[in-house]
Amino acid sequence: MHIRLKTLLVLVSPLLLLVAAAYIQWGTVGLPPVSSSPTLAPETAAEPYGFPAWLRITHYVNFLFLILLIRSGLQILADHPRLYWNVHCTPGTEWLRLTPVEVPKDRVWTTKDDSRYLSPWIGLPGYRPTVGMARHWHFLSALFWVGNGLVFVVLLFCTGQWQRLVPTSWQIVPDAWAVFVHYATFHLPPEPNGFYHYNALQQFAYFGVVFVLAPLAMLTGPSMSPAFTARFTWYPRLPGNRQVGRSIHFLIMCAFVVFIIGHVTMVVLTGFVRNMNHIVVGTDSANPIGLYLGLAGIGVVVLLNVFANWMAWRHPRAVQHAAKAIVSPVMGFLLDRPAPVAEFGRADISPFFWVNGTMPACDEWKRLAASDFKGYRLKVYGQVENPVELSLDDLRALGQKTQITLHHCIQGWSGIAEWGGLPLTELMKLVRPGPNVKAVVFYSFGEGVEFSTGVAGGQYYDSLLIANARNPQTLLAYEMNYQPLNQLHGAPLRLRVENQLGFKMVKWIQAIEFVEDIRSINQGEGGYAEDHEYFGELANI
Repeated sequence: MHIRLKTLLVLVSPLLLLVAAAYIQWGTVGLPPVSSSPTLAPETAAEPYGFPAWLRITHYVNFLFLILLIRSGLQILADHPRLYWNVHCTPGTEWLRLTPVEVPKDRVWTTKDDSRYLSPWIGLPGYRPTVGMARHWHFLSALFWVGNGLVFVVLLFCTGQWQRLVPTSWQIVPDAWAVFVHYATFHLPPEPNGFYHYNALQQFAYFGVVFVLAPLAMLTGPSMSPAFTARFTWYPRLPGNRQVGRSIHFLIMCAFVVFIIGHVTMVVLTGFVRNMNHIVVGTDSANPIGLYLGLAGIGVVVLLNVFANWMAWRHPRAVQHAAKAIVSPVMGFLLDRPAPVAEFGRADISPFFWVNGTMPACDEWKRLAASDFKGYRLKVYGQVENPVELSLDDLRALGQKTQITLHHCIQGWSGIAEWGGLPLTELMKLVRPGPNVKAVVFYSFGEGVEFSTGVAGGQYYDSLLIANARNPQTLLAYEMNYQPLNQLHGAPLRLRVENQLGFKMVKWIQAIEFVEDIRSINQGEGGYAEDHEYFGELANI
């Protein structure tokens, strides 16, 4: 792991300064007073107090899905284990590199080469890079986590329990500082009985997790959505750019991990048995039943995580279809309707653009490449009135559009480039698709990668719904950055769909087919990555 010193200092300096101030106060004037709470009982305590059933259940559900989110998020990160503050993702500019590998300059280094293996004890599903399956678990967990959180917040304010969590006076700041000085200098302050009252720092932390960290996690997610950011150009600029959003998303995950560790530590140190009774069975007693049930509940969470790994490797198609049934309708409703419009200026073009995909190995493509694609013919067929075969000169004669847009890779990297080519709508005017056509399939000279082996094999293809094919920024590109499209990035022809992730933008296009139903194509999932790597049809986030 490598982290830039400047970023490390920015991240840890606030905490170090607070700890230093705590030690200075302790060394000069002693520990600040922390008032001890009187012994309370239900007869003498003011409402609200205790942990009602709905709170205990949502607390447990939150723990389960937060663990699944963290593990699947780490697996997604391992597919491009670099974090940046700039949108261009130029090697060497990352602030955090979670790989010992520096990008070699003496050979082609793709983002697939850059992916890292992750232990299944940490990542979901673990082992070799499996970003498609990790995304399924991440989005499934996110939807249930957000739903559970909304239930929690609504009930919090409907029952009066919010008074235990939300500060109502600025007095909490000096009170929380006093508690922090004790903890920072390894002194335990007088602890109130959490069944009736939290200490000030505890309340401050709980409030921050529920009303700061969780909303930030939800807000930074869409900053990585090509559909959202291509439609609303102002949104990704709020945190700076897509990569700033991705970095903040990662730091929020780290904050959750730190909170969980600190939270569990304090539960143990301040009366493990009684605290477990509070949050498990809702009683204020020293009976060990809460401890036993709580440990059993943690065991269930562990088993469910093992089950998630097992499902990912043994029944990936079932996981893929579950995500398609649950996640796709929600994300489609939120993200699919607006057409992409965002464009950038020439000065914004990235100095580096990562290479991805398996270069074609077939003899036909090699012969065409050797002649600078002079003999290339794009075959367009299927449910069309006028099937055609077009050379690059023919495509240029049909019209040209240029656009400078942000590329979003499913692995996490991004880059801005100029693309020039034929709008797909112009090609559709020429071939005239039939009235029952629902999708367009793009076939590549290149090969895809198998999920179980990680080895290339079989023609790569992907598809677009006909509505997305008609978007004004859907382009058959033969030009990149005002030069003829190079071989590494998809020559002679590649697809650009600016509201989709990069795996949908087929490179080295050999043929295009207009179809009524993608279920009749190969394994019926809509693309090679969907068929063989179990990617979701969801490519807008």
